[in-house]
Amino acid sequence: MILVTGGTGLVGAHLLVKLTQEKLPIRAIHRSSSNLDAVKKVFFYYFKKVDSYFDKIEWVVADITDTTSLEPVFKDVEFVYHCAAMISFHPKKYRSMRNINIEGTANIVNFSIVQGIKKLCYVSSIAAVGKPTINGLIDESTEWNVETSNYGYAITKHGAEMEVWRGTQEGLDAVIVNPGIILGEGFYNQGSGKLFSKVKKGLKHYTNGTTGYVDVQDVIDIMIQLLNSSIVNERYILIAENRSFKEVFTQIANGFNLKPPSKLVSVFMTEIGWRLALVMSFLTGREPMLTKNSAKSIHKKSEFSNAKILKALDYNFKSVEESVKRICDNF
Repeated sequence: MILVTGGTGLVGAHLLVKLTQEKLPIRAIHRSSSNLDAVKKVFFYYFKKVDSYFDKIEWVVADITDTTSLEPVFKDVEFVYHCAAMISFHPKKYRSMRNINIEGTANIVNFSIVQGIKKLCYVSSIAAVGKPTINGLIDESTEWNVETSNYGYAITKHGAEMEVWRGTQEGLDAVIVNPGIILGEGFYNQGSGKLFSKVKKGLKHYTNGTTGYVDVQDVIDIMIQLLNSSIVNERYILIAENRSFKEVFTQIANGFNLKPPSKLVSVFMTEIGWRLALVMSFLTGREPMLTKNSAKSIHKKSEFSNAKILKALDYNFKSVEESVKRICDNF
């Protein structure tokens, strides 16, 4: 039995698509408030007869922060893909992120140890990888420093990784993947999916920030390969290419046959922007569209190395251009 957490998110949904084509039975947990229809829509990108695959999944209502609900979930489970996480740049969401990302992961790790799970694959993020003190490629050996990675999401994903490493010291075999910005079909109203929905609506502005990008199909293929391999207690950065936001926005716009963004947003403009967004958030009670941390992140120029995973699996990543074209065609 394979257990998947976070099956109602981008990575989890696409992972379930792939796993339903395998022989092992699949169990996926979801909260009572989650939308399984959104997951089913992802299956339509892959299959004509969706129900014959979707119905292979045993859905169980559970919450990774609630140990009581997790007790029956681990029965007969041999392998775990832990994809569940909370993503936010909002400082007010920090406590919630700690609860879900760190405490929730600790619960998954503890149950995995007690139940004698053969192997766990944890989906982390490049946000949890260290930042170099001087310009250069960031890899798995780059030292983590809370002074340079001091926003809530990064801290909680790093803390979650520490829980996984703690589990390996207690006998759990595990692998960690650190994907860049994940490009994939579905969930266009949240996370990286907003890149496509915003450009589709006519995005006019861009920044010169740079980061790593990866196709969701590559992420899940590598996760499955790692779980089925003899590799244990390693972590891998998963990125296909390092690209600027302008380049990616332009490729998405071209995929939609739209005019690409043409107005550069300066650091000064975003400094004003996040402050105005904070005021509007206070007045409306809604989460701000731009925060202090997200304003900084869109200007950062970070480049990541995928050399370690290339050496481990001899993997060929899809190019960003190829991924964007497919997603735009399927949008």
